[in-house]
Amino acid sequence: MATENKKALVFSILEFLQKSCNDNTISSDDVEGIEVAMQCIGEAFGVDTEDAQQQALYSTKPANLLSIFEVYLKTKTKSKAQSPTPEPVKPVELSEEDKKKAEDFKAAGNRKVAERNYPEAINLYTQAIEINGNQAVYYANRAAAYSQQGEHQKAVDDAKQAITIDPKYSKAYSRMGHALFCQKKYAEAVEAYENGLTLDPENPTLKSSLQTAKSKLDSTAVDRTEGSRSVPSAPEGMPDLSSMLNNPALMGMAQQMMQSGALGDMMNNPEIARMAQQMMGNGGAGGLAEMMRNPEMMNMARQFMGGNGGGNAGGNGGN
Repeated sequence: MATENKKALVFSILEFLQKSCNDNTISSDDVEGIEVAMQCIGEAFGVDTEDAQQQALYSTKPANLLSIFEVYLKTKTKSKAQSPTPEPVKPVELSEEDKKKAEDFKAAGNRKVAERNYPEAINLYTQAIEINGNQAVYYANRAAAYSQQGEHQKAVDDAKQAITIDPKYSKAYSRMGHALFCQKKYAEAVEAYENGLTLDPENPTLKSSLQTAKSKLDSTAVDRTEGSRSVPSAPEGMPDLSSMLNNPALMGMAQQMMQSGALGDMMNNPEIARMAQQMMGNGGAGGLAEMMRNPEMMNMARQFMGGNGGGNAGGNGGN
């Protein structure tokens, strides 16, 4: 529902349009369309310029909408002419006294770090930052103190702020790399150290830290690869290879076979010797498991276990 203010505005608009139709501001060809539009607008807002009650409430006579708008334009133009051009905001200049206070806080923080009093060091660096927050070294030093007490994410945040202030400050990359390394984010640590070395190629701390991070990253990658490996399972219907190798009775039988010479006879078989050589070439238990999948090998193994070889093993085991 339209408010009274809106109705008053619509009333003035309709009066303006009606006057424009009457004084030929609008061509005769367009008058009919304007009158239809006025009727639609009046019905939409519940406004009727012929209604005496609405005339008393909403009419601005002797002023009209056009004269009111002209006054507004003149006022606006005059206001612009009188408005002074704002001066550019100048950065706040620190006094020498404030700069010295900030440096004193930093120096005191450095002493607390040497004393291993990291909470107090952080407090002192923070006071230095509050006075002069445009010094990268203050953030980098606080990052080091945060790392010393295990707050590595705060150290990363401070190192990033130091880099934002001074992108060429290599020590900030060193602080970031250390904090990331402690969070086991080795790839990010490597990147931070490399960025630092780009700025300071001969820095021994950055070089050593980079090598350590790379080594840790490589070893982590190897661990993940090793963890994903698995020994192939034995063919369906056969005992598991790892269980066989851990079975004392089976290992004892193998030892008896070695003593009796039965295993030697078996290995003189050219086919078995070929498969054993293949196993060694494939490497370890994985190669043996592959060998155990060979139907010929499985048939010979069953014959041996159920024939003379098995009997010899049993006999020797009795002696």
